[in-house]
Amino acid sequence: MDLKTTYMGIELKNPIIVGASNLVTDVKMAQKLEEAGAAAIVFKSLFEEQIHLEAAELDEDLHEYDERNAEMTSLFPQIEHSGPKAHLMALKSVVDAVSIPVFASLNCLYDVSWVEYAKYLEETGIAGIELNFYPTISENQKSSVQIEQEQLEVLIKVKEALKIPVSVKLSPYYSNTLHVIRNFNDAKADAFVLFNRLFQPDIDIETEALKMPYNLSSKNDNRLSLRYAGLLSGNVKGSICANNGIHDAEDLISVLLAGADAVQIVSTIYKNGLIQVTTMLEDLSVWMKNKGYAKLEDFKGKLSKNSLKEPYAYKRAQYVDYLMKPKEFTKQFQI
Repeated sequence: MDLKTTYMGIELKNPIIVGASNLVTDVKMAQKLEEAGAAAIVFKSLFEEQIHLEAAELDEDLHEYDERNAEMTSLFPQIEHSGPKAHLMALKSVVDAVSIPVFASLNCLYDVSWVEYAKYLEETGIAGIELNFYPTISENQKSSVQIEQEQLEVLIKVKEALKIPVSVKLSPYYSNTLHVIRNFNDAKADAFVLFNRLFQPDIDIETEALKMPYNLSSKNDNRLSLRYAGLLSGNVKGSICANNGIHDAEDLISVLLAGADAVQIVSTIYKNGLIQVTTMLEDLSVWMKNKGYAKLEDFKGKLSKNSLKEPYAYKRAQYVDYLMKPKEFTKQFQI
């Protein structure tokens, strides 16, 4: 079977991309993922907040004993934190170690930082960069319009500064996500990653304290990205990448039928191991053979909104149908 697809203008040998996580920070692990069949890798996100925190911690450690002994105050001169250098070195190592495309992921706090760090990342030889619009809104001073405009301006500035393709990884929590994507599309985003899996804290009721649980996805989490892939297919110039809840070949095939060009997976590898990449590709090939499809283009987007005769398929038709048949619905669950 021909599993090739195009993502961000780059040909991939298949639609499976390993998403940004700790999985891809190690060179040997990246090589194993390539051997398992991964078509591309998104390196762990570079968060500007983390750089600031590391800088503050390092400065504190370096000067912890400055005032303890007057004779020693000048023994160790101040050392400026290296900032993103360690991240860039690790990224460059992975880029050099594998033959598949490696994409960088970036999240910053300030406009100037987005462009500055994006240029540093480009110098490592990456195939493209993913702007990780992970929201950090915890106050109510900014309007939704202001937030969306700031993100749009970041995309425009980064696109102007770089020669490599630029994608946007989005949250689903905009007032009108499709409108935001339309604006990003007009600004020539090369791909849309749907959607960012936001880390949410939990509370331990015994200790009465916040705790940070593992934030792995489940199979049903792919339905939102599937819906938006179906709505966007054929309506945007950039590639569509489904992210969140893609655990097996069934999930993969579903979002491809909806119109996705590629998927990003992470949680299923943590749960099932590297072999899951190989299994998903093998199962995809078997399904295609059984259906008589020779290549992805034969069925990709077959069930997108633009391809269906039913105009309400991606609206509220199914929900309304459930409301109109309550007895039939509850009978399925023996209620």
